[in-house]
Amino acid sequence: MTAINLLGFDLEGLVAFCEGLGEKRFRAVQLFRWIHQRGIADFAQMSDLAKSLREKLAGVAEVQALSVLSEQRSSDGTIKWLFDVGGGNAVESVYIPEDDRATLCISSQAGCAVGCRFCSTGHQGFSRNLSTAEIVAQLWFAEHLLRREGHVRDQSGRVISNVVMMGMGEPLQNYSAVVPALKTFLDDHGYGLSRRRVTVSTSGVVPMIDRLREDCPVALAVSLHAPDDALRDQLVPINRKYPIADLLQSCKQYLSAAPRDFITFEYCMLDGVNDSVDQARALVDLLRGKVPCKLNLIPFNPFPESGLKRSPRERVQAFADVLIQAGIVTTVRKTRGDDIDAACGQLAGEVKDRTRAQERMTRAPVVVHRPTRRIS
Repeated sequence: MTAINLLGFDLEGLVAFCEGLGEKRFRAVQLFRWIHQRGIADFAQMSDLAKSLREKLAGVAEVQALSVLSEQRSSDGTIKWLFDVGGGNAVESVYIPEDDRATLCISSQAGCAVGCRFCSTGHQGFSRNLSTAEIVAQLWFAEHLLRREGHVRDQSGRVISNVVMMGMGEPLQNYSAVVPALKTFLDDHGYGLSRRRVTVSTSGVVPMIDRLREDCPVALAVSLHAPDDALRDQLVPINRKYPIADLLQSCKQYLSAAPRDFITFEYCMLDGVNDSVDQARALVDLLRGKVPCKLNLIPFNPFPESGLKRSPRERVQAFADVLIQAGIVTTVRKTRGDDIDAACGQLAGEVKDRTRAQERMTRAPVVVHRPTRRIS
């Protein structure tokens, strides 16, 4: 019989599993704490569990981490791990330490089916969804490895204070596996992270944004990248199914349950494509007064297959100035880990593509229709 990986259960799932073994809820809580708070995988070391339960678990369950294929450490402290998820697929996770927090960027799929023009993961295509266990295993491994290495912890004893679902894949296209993982990250018997410090980044899967609002509302980041549908259709193909107006309406509704009073919109700055002052003004017209938001401008990290270039720093600043002057909170993301290809949009891993992405995605020029502003 194949052993069940207990990293795949949130607390309620583990309670149900233990009840199936004839054990009470408090035993599941103890087990959950041993796994996630202490990072113990060997049932024999879980000293306050009844010997009879440890014996039962040894026959049917395991705590199985992902195999590490490689580890790269950047000069700025960023660490990138490549994890083997079987079948010729590998996914990447990135640890980003800063003065006031330490963030882990986690993958949710082997590859991605959305196919955003500026994302190297999308150019690799899609193989499969990760399981809840494979998603949680990324945090389980990083948190407890870094503790053993003596990295600075917060007052709770944690090393990692923030988790962002911004690695490989579209989290909301793997909803049934992502939500139990989020619940494990948030659970006080698990990692005890604040809902404000767990972020799901989506390309705009509108129905699943609505479901997340009901099931597990955490911080939300939305990949916008264009001020109009014509351009966004080319950069973020899912826009053809869920256009900007529908997306913004869903974001506005999400705020009723969100832990923050704003939505973060991500905007990758592409030279000559979406970075003009006129496009910044169009973005102001699109967002101001519609959805409380923060704009995160992301310097593009080039890769050959994209056919795109990074916007010059001066143009990024001019774009930001338009937004700031209009009263929209705007930041320019600091590039971290680019010397180990760990920066935003660079995570690629290894994917056995089932979608023929390389054949579908070409370097044909993006067609830009310059916005015109009404004179009142």
